[in-house]
Amino acid sequence: MAVRAVVVEADGGSRGNPGPAGFGAVVRDPATGEVLAERAEAIGTATNNVAEYRGLIAGLEAAAELGAAEVEARMDSKLVVEQMCGRWQIKNPGLRPLAAQAAGLVGRFASVRFTWVPRERNKHADALANAAMDAAAGLAPAGPVVESPRELAAPEPAVREVAARAATGRATGTDPATTPASWEPRPTEEATRLILVRHGETERTVQKRYSGRGDVPLTDRGRAQARATAARVASLAPSVAAVVSSPLARCVATAEAVAALVGNPPVRPDDDLIECDFGVWEGCTFAEVREGWAGELDAWLASTSIAPPEGESFVAVAERTGRAVDRLRKAYPGETVVVVSHVSPIKLVLRDALAAGDAFLHRLYLDTAGVSVLDLYPDGGVAVRSVNDTSHLADL
Repeated sequence: MAVRAVVVEADGGSRGNPGPAGFGAVVRDPATGEVLAERAEAIGTATNNVAEYRGLIAGLEAAAELGAAEVEARMDSKLVVEQMCGRWQIKNPGLRPLAAQAAGLVGRFASVRFTWVPRERNKHADALANAAMDAAAGLAPAGPVVESPRELAAPEPAVREVAARAATGRATGTDPATTPASWEPRPTEEATRLILVRHGETERTVQKRYSGRGDVPLTDRGRAQARATAARVASLAPSVAAVVSSPLARCVATAEAVAALVGNPPVRPDDDLIECDFGVWEGCTFAEVREGWAGELDAWLASTSIAPPEGESFVAVAERTGRAVDRLRKAYPGETVVVVSHVSPIKLVLRDALAAGDAFLHRLYLDTAGVSVLDLYPDGGVAVRSVNDTSHLADL
């Protein structure tokens, strides 16, 4: 049977750097420490870092074969851990394809956490890697050393916890993942309606630059977009219970324009609605990032758990935007709330509302000052009413 959570221990090395190289990986049950799978292979002549990445890839592949949803990847390679977390640049072009491959595997799991451990806590993977290096050097038979994945006899605590949580959600009707599907129209007065507004144009959106935590103002056209958006929101909801906004100036200015036409409620800032932190990419064009951080960019595009160097992953953004949405649903039952935010938080809210995969994030385009509407029901039901409405911007 599939397991919910696993620990992957991985290592790799070479005799000579570069030299005869090999890797080892172990997949364990986090509760009992039981070995669920092993992988080891001689890979010919390679560097330590290449072998370490190959070990990580093999461990993630084994975890995927076991059906794991959550992974903690433990390695004694500081370089691989820091690069996979997005904190260190991948300067060696030979490592970039391997990092991208690992990131692609990361995207197959619900969550992956990377942890550096000292070598003495990685002895099993280290022993497998050393045996593989011996094989590469002709000191032992070459080829993969594989222990087939084994099923556990009974659900472990992590699995039982997930099953219990799902059962509770079904019983109370509060878990969106287990809310019964239905074509039946639902009364809108029961729902908390969120009118999601992306801020108006800035110089960085015009220049197609990464614009995260930098506090850039609206352009003249952006201010005109904000006024037009305010009129559009007022036509959808002449009065609203609240207007909440990212604290950055481009959102606050857009939110204030909207508030003035919907009963003038105070604009309430919410830090959980702020844009993704793009780290060292802030202010760079897409082409500049591709030129300077090709490997990191490929890894970031391949997995929402990977952060830009010194930045924030989309997994982290989704966690905080989820908190914000949940607070609004609980605080304003049956009422309408305007939420003014940025492209990444709004995409993630819509992804989760539509129960879509991560590919949705790269396929959905959200214009500046675009409007999306979704209804959140007390039982966890969601109805997406519109996405990226820009009809009010046609004359700008």
